[in-house]
Parts: sequence; C-alpha cells; structure tokens
Amino acid sequence: MTAARRTAVALEYRHAGVPRITAKGQGAVAATIVETARAAGVAVEENPALAEALARVELDEEIPEALYRAVAEVLVFVLRATGHWPAGARRPPT
Repeated sequence: MTAARRTAVALEYRHAGVPRITAKGQGAVAATIVETARAAGVAVEENPALAEALARVELDEEIPEALYRAVAEVLVFVLRATGHWPAGARRPPT
C-alpha cells in the first residue's frame, strides 16, 4: 500500500503457474484490502512502486513477466513471515 495514493493490490498464487491479481484499489478500498488481509492472517508487504505497477494489471489477470522477479521477492517475504518457507531453502536469485 502506498501512503500518498494508498494503493493496495492482492495476489493469489497457488504454487504453480503465475500469480493473479485478485483485488486492487485506492483510498478506502485499499484500506479495506489491507484490513481484510491482516484480519485473515495474510502477510502484508508495503512496496509502493510494485503496488502501482500491479494496479495497472486487470483483475483476475496473471502478472506480467516484467514483474516476476519483484513479485517473487514478495512471495519469499510472505512465505518466511508465515513460516512456510522451508528451513535451509535457498532464496531465489535476484
């Protein structure tokens, strides 16, 4: 979520295929997306540049290849934050 325009984007990734955009919004909608995620125990990472780039993708569309690396970093963060990153597993190359 970005502070200036308060943009939030939710992704869905099922460990196969490409992550998809499942929700996005600005202002009050962004705040609701973040509140809903936190209430559900979903890790939230603030990355304004990535949020803005992902907000340009249509709902239920796969993320573009140009954003794979940045989104992979977010997925690693989420997996580590939730304890789902395998112990001793290598971090994806950056």
